Amino acid sequence: MKGMKIVMDNSTMKPQYFCETSSAKMLEFDKMIDRLEGEACTQGAKDRIRKLAPSLSETEVRAAIRETSEARIMMERCGNPPVTALEGMKELMEGAEKGACLSAPQLEKAAFMLTAVRRLKDYLRKGKGQDLSLPYYEENLDPLDHVREELNSKIRSGRVDDYATKTLKSLREGIDRTKERMHEKADSILRANKECMSDSFSTLRNGHICIPVKKEYKFRISGSVIDKSSTGNTLFMEPAAVSKLYEELQELTIDEENEERRILYTLTGMLAEHGETIDQNTRTIEKLDFIFAKGKLSLSYEGTEPEINTMRHIRLVNGRHPLMEKSINVPLNFELGNGINGVVITGPNTGGKTVAIKTAALSCMMAQCGLHVAGEKAEICMNNLILCDIGDGQNLSENLSTFSAHITNVLDILRKADSESLVVMDELGSGTDPTEGMGIAIAILKELKRSGALYLVTTHYPEVKTYAEKEEGVVNARMTFDKESLRPLYQLVIGEAGESCALYIAKKLGMPDYMLKEAEMASYGTMKNNSKKGEAVYDALEKNARIKKQKTACPGVSLADKFKRGDSVMVYPDRKIGIVCETVNEKGVLRVQMQDKKIYINHKRVKLHVPARELYPEDYDFSIIFDTVENRKKRHQMERKYMEDVIVSEES
Repeated sequence: MKGMKIVMDNSTMKPQYFCETSSAKMLEFDKMIDRLEGEACTQGAKDRIRKLAPSLSETEVRAAIRETSEARIMMERCGNPPVTALEGMKELMEGAEKGACLSAPQLEKAAFMLTAVRRLKDYLRKGKGQDLSLPYYEENLDPLDHVREELNSKIRSGRVDDYATKTLKSLREGIDRTKERMHEKADSILRANKECMSDSFSTLRNGHICIPVKKEYKFRISGSVIDKSSTGNTLFMEPAAVSKLYEELQELTIDEENEERRILYTLTGMLAEHGETIDQNTRTIEKLDFIFAKGKLSLSYEGTEPEINTMRHIRLVNGRHPLMEKSINVPLNFELGNGINGVVITGPNTGGKTVAIKTAALSCMMAQCGLHVAGEKAEICMNNLILCDIGDGQNLSENLSTFSAHITNVLDILRKADSESLVVMDELGSGTDPTEGMGIAIAILKELKRSGALYLVTTHYPEVKTYAEKEEGVVNARMTFDKESLRPLYQLVIGEAGESCALYIAKKLGMPDYMLKEAEMASYGTMKNNSKKGEAVYDALEKNARIKKQKTACPGVSLADKFKRGDSVMVYPDRKIGIVCETVNEKGVLRVQMQDKKIYINHKRVKLHVPARELYPEDYDFSIIFDTVENRKKRHQMERKYMEDVIVSEES
């Protein structure tokens, strides 16, 4: 590898890329791009990152991943690279090459850039001899040491240095001597004519050294009036002797400016002569900044170099989602391919199904962009498309429902998918009637199998699990769940179908067995345990539940008598006061008038505050409280005589 030189490819040919913008956003790839951009220093690297997309070329992907790996190794061994932002350098060089004269601050910026090139070149040299190719980029960097030294010797602190040339040094010394003589001459005249002066010191007005002369002594002093005080009593005069020195100063200043301009033009010409080299330096620095940004990103989430294959095989060992904290991210062990083209993932809600499929697809997308994958080991296949349907996708602007948007996206995916694609779908067939949704889900799976694509889907439908068990090339997978703590474990198990665990969770949370029986009958049309013993147990439990329900009220008091119309009650959990307007019905629900509305609420959430008998007379008309003025007027009219078209509406 010694003596190897990397040749920058400046050809206009561009590699082919695919980029499904919607899929990238669903997988949060845009957030990864934001993080990567934050690691870059130069604007050129940031622009390149913004255009980053998965490549279809296996050779390019392998090369990009190798660069990321070597950048990370370099930083681990040699520390962070001294890459500097190059803001304004392109415009500066364009001006120099067009013949413009660069200012001292612009030339100083160019010197800083060349210094940065030298530092980066020295940094890369440290990596040589470590069996890495990245350090050999230093051979594409030319710090133009003679130009950099010339700039640094002639430009300091944003101005041309006094010692840039002997002529400039002599002129500036002459300017300083002349200014000193002018001050001395003005001060001597001021001392010699104290009685004519309104102050004891000279001053600078409009670039001229002046003495403050009283108005009445104007003709006693030989010179020119440059300014006067606000009252007009003091005239600021430049003595004639000082005026002659001022003319000398002006000549020296003009000569100084001409010499400075000559030096600036000379330095600008030196830069312009090496414009091509400086452009090459800029491109190389931006390229290295892009590569090292990928290495920094890998270090931030402890990434690993993925192995690229063309055998349609994906494998993650302890894979993680790079946007999640490692401490809370449960590692994902996943494999797809080698005869298994489809994985159907099932399990409880919040069990991590969506995170699992996002992690797998995002890892593939990142690998084809030349980035490292978060995890212990990764084998990634080349994909011509990564197609996703994740989230509800509701589109209000196009008046599409969740299901309509979902199906529209799915149909678009099915049209594009082929044997080189990776498809990811979340909650397959959701958003519509469960029976029809199940049928649609199976139809989609069959079409995906016909396309030959690799696919990952999540679902709750038991029929889809059955389909996956029987269909060749498709397997079930489940997200684990701790039935004791009722918490998901976020671990994926390939080859086993999961359960939603809804009935089990409801049972653990205290739902009565007779209700569970009804739920199971409604869900499956039969009992899972069809034995007579099981039926007898459920019947006994149902009977006990009825007895327990009857005992909830006080002995000898029915629910209908528990609250009276007009009772002031406390409504929990908000602890707000209301008035009973309808007593408890057979379902245990009563109606309460709150401050701004009437609500229906279970009697268990209501506590008597003040009985109606203590608040109102015995024959009190509660319609005054609960009825509207309009309804009360209609009722009064109907009590007097029958009226056909009068309808008394119930207030909601």
